[in-house]
Amino acid sequence: MSKNDLNSTSRTNWKALESRSEENIDYSDIPPLTDEFFERATLRVPANQAQNLVQLDPDVKQWFQAQGEQYKTLINKVLRQYIESKNTQHQA
Repeated sequence: MSKNDLNSTSRTNWKALESRSEENIDYSDIPPLTDEFFERATLRVPANQAQNLVQLDPDVKQWFQAQGEQYKTLINKVLRQYIESKNTQHQA
């Protein structure tokens, strides 16, 4: 996707779309989401987000979340302090 694609103006008639009732939407051509579908489904994460994924133990995540809304920033600060302390140890 190019930058031009992101900057283009939508030609969707939002007022007409919002005025429609969900009762009038025909879902008959959409296949059902069966257990088989979910067994074969694959999670696809955009590359810029994938590099930021990390698995945390549930109790570790809960502890950081309990520290406040900015818990992700706190996790980053803790990791940065750890890196800096290791760099200091290696230089000594």
